[in-house]
Amino acid sequence: MSASDEGNAAAAGYAPHPYVGGRTAALRALAAWRMRWPGAPRVIVVTGNPGSGRSRLVTGFLMMCDRGFRKRLPLGDMDPATVPPDLPPPAAPNPSGRTADQLLWLIADHFGLSADRGAEIFPELAAREEPVTVVVPDVDRAGPVRAADEPARLVRDVLKPLAATETVQLLADVPRELAGALAGALPTGQAQIIDLDAPEWADPQGLVLHAETALDPEAGAPELPFTTDPAVRRELAEALGRRADGNRLTLQLAVQSLLLQPEGFDPADASLLPGSVGEALDLHARRLGADPQTLRLLLAPLAFAEGDGLPVQLWAPLTQAVAGRDMSQDLADGMLLTAPFVQSFIQPVEQAGDADEGAASGVGAGAGAPGGRTLMRLQHPGLAEEIRSGLPDVRDAQTKIAMALLEAVPEQDWSRADPYIRDHLAAHTLDAGLLPQLLTDPGLFAHADPVAMRAAIEAVPLDQLGAPARTYLRTAPLLTRPQVPVGMRAAFLETAFVEDGLAPYAEALHTLSFALPWRTLWSVPLTGVRAVTTGSLPQEGGDGTAPDTDATGAGAGADREGPAPASGTAAPRPVAAFAVPEGTPGSRTVPGTDGGISGGGGTALLVHDLLRPGYVDADPAHMRLPSEEAKASAAFRFSQGADSLRVWTRTGQEVVAALLSDSPLTGADLSPDGVLVVATARGVTARQILAPAPPLTPTVPAQRTGAADSDTSGGLGGGPS
Repeated sequence: MSASDEGNAAAAGYAPHPYVGGRTAALRALAAWRMRWPGAPRVIVVTGNPGSGRSRLVTGFLMMCDRGFRKRLPLGDMDPATVPPDLPPPAAPNPSGRTADQLLWLIADHFGLSADRGAEIFPELAAREEPVTVVVPDVDRAGPVRAADEPARLVRDVLKPLAATETVQLLADVPRELAGALAGALPTGQAQIIDLDAPEWADPQGLVLHAETALDPEAGAPELPFTTDPAVRRELAEALGRRADGNRLTLQLAVQSLLLQPEGFDPADASLLPGSVGEALDLHARRLGADPQTLRLLLAPLAFAEGDGLPVQLWAPLTQAVAGRDMSQDLADGMLLTAPFVQSFIQPVEQAGDADEGAASGVGAGAGAPGGRTLMRLQHPGLAEEIRSGLPDVRDAQTKIAMALLEAVPEQDWSRADPYIRDHLAAHTLDAGLLPQLLTDPGLFAHADPVAMRAAIEAVPLDQLGAPARTYLRTAPLLTRPQVPVGMRAAFLETAFVEDGLAPYAEALHTLSFALPWRTLWSVPLTGVRAVTTGSLPQEGGDGTAPDTDATGAGAGADREGPAPASGTAAPRPVAAFAVPEGTPGSRTVPGTDGGISGGGGTALLVHDLLRPGYVDADPAHMRLPSEEAKASAAFRFSQGADSLRVWTRTGQEVVAALLSDSPLTGADLSPDGVLVVATARGVTARQILAPAPPLTPTVPAQRTGAADSDTSGGLGGGPS
């Protein structure tokens, strides 16, 4: 198969693919791959220069693999060798904006795999009896942060293992610099690289057809001297195709420029036809009497834009920042100048960042239309690459953009910031080399999109990160779980800061606009905790010293309820007890039963103050559990799962706090006054529930399905009472 097949297909009278408009040789190769034709490779890597049309080719091929689209295509008029068989559509996960891990789990979900870890996905695919087909388009658009180089990670961690799995039939659209690494690791004959810029895959006739169609008034082009005459139109299309040298983006930009601003264009003057994306920019500016550098400065903020695009109200201030001068008049006059290279669209409010009340109501959100906001972006990533490469200092431009974005945050209140600034400031500062200096604001940590923030931080060497950023990375698996709102992220970070000894950062979160469900009182790094319980120790004379006498009798003191303190003595001291392995420093062994943990032979206990950091040097046998009356009058109850816990109002169905853990829970208890003590494999943490206690009423709560509820613990057994 070669480019000569294009002419053969046309001579045979076959209709071109209505979306691709050519590429017969490549489509034949993809169809043979899809039907597993003898001798066809198992893995195909489509590559080419930016703007070569590889994304269009793969999209057009997927149309023919989709049964709904097949009905709308003239398959009977097309070259039969380019039409894949009518099979169930392949898995086609979209990597745009996604991390490598996210894409891998999309594949796992598509095939209904039972893997719990990413590393288990490839062996499970390899064990399938029937081969599976996976198509991954637009690898160059992977990742929530452009400077984090997610495409390389996607190739290394997902596509190469998929390609090495014998039961996987893989087609991937990959940048040229990554194509060799993907295909080169496979045995001869298993992989094929289709380089759309190579002579054997070139499509000059398809390129001319693309231009001729775009210039045709019947296809929507305006009626102009060089569009209404078929002979002139054909001649111009051929000239455009020759000058573009196979690059569809160059041709597309040239046509859009001519149609939007035909004045000053002579179709007979080949010097007015661009031979590259950069020339398309410069020629358009000169025809409009503008400085090409001015056009590039106007487009520069869009070339650096992250995510879906730049909010329209940020375009002007960022342009002024990059230019370092007043660009207001250039911006006012720049509509025709920038029009061929820019596209705008309305982003629905629900997609415009986190569900913060400020953003949802339009405060600082830059809503450009009812029900949404206007975003601007360049026509193609290849255009952005051209503009960035033409700037004298990319890092300086990003620094100016980052500073301008920071200045646009009202009073540095992240709850009022534009969602774009919250979610993508980290990406801009990463590219500017300034991200570590930004990572000291707990409010930004909580408000920013956690997927983008995590990707940006992970791109920085660990030894360059401060303690708050390392805490964020440690907590990121919880923050990036689906449906974790900003308030819950703030609560998880508050606890994580306390766990890592960064109490001022935790306290700062309480001064912001979050309605946190708890205040983390203390945390101890302690492994091997099997259960926890809350209770109290009697105090004598109010000096805080609990009596320290030997335990007597068959049962441990933690299993009995004591009478109220005698008149004149100090109030009991609230404490928590942890069941730990014998020999744990500071622990004491209590003989007898302890709720079933020790099997009757006693257990080792550590006693900790309930309300503040610090162990208590006291005999745990004197610890008293809450009375039945105290339990009955408690405001809250809790339900516990393997790695999650919820705190409920006792008299209703309202959840006042939800806790997730990145490791299994090994014990939990809730004191009558609302102090939640939770043990995991990492340690023990106490949180004071901050929700207002509801009044007790005699109503009977409705029945609820789900995990069993727990009142305060019945002892160190850790189970529901």
